[in-house]
Amino acid sequence: MLIDVNYWAVIVATLSTMLVGSIWYTPKVFGNYWMRVAKVDDSGERGAVGPILTTLIVSFISAWVLAIATQVAWTALGGNYLLMAFTTGLMLWAGFTAARFITHDVFEGRPPGLTILNIGHEFVTVVVMALIIGVWPPAGTV
Repeated sequence: MLIDVNYWAVIVATLSTMLVGSIWYTPKVFGNYWMRVAKVDDSGERGAVGPILTTLIVSFISAWVLAIATQVAWTALGGNYLLMAFTTGLMLWAGFTAARFITHDVFEGRPPGLTILNIGHEFVTVVVMALIIGVWPPAGTV
């Protein structure tokens, strides 16, 4: 089976994670709460380049996997490509991201509010990525 991926959609989905994170963790939204509860030091001593590059790389991998999983699911089941992307993203988020965050945070003794905040951020991120991938399927797919 040949799995087609629209890499332009993957790149835009990757960049969307930076936008979602920038809004979500801004001080006027959830940033102040997150820094306080996660005990993040905002003194500026830690550079932003490393975390931003890491986020871009990991986000690209996430968007790429979501695009592949969506294509596989759509090829197997058919139907509406956008709905398949959304459903696939929701299942991957619930089964891997949210479940793993909860497990790690419980064992590390993190506050439940922090866990909810972070999995909420990941939910919005995956939904936006899924929408981008779903409305921009590989050429010739739909």
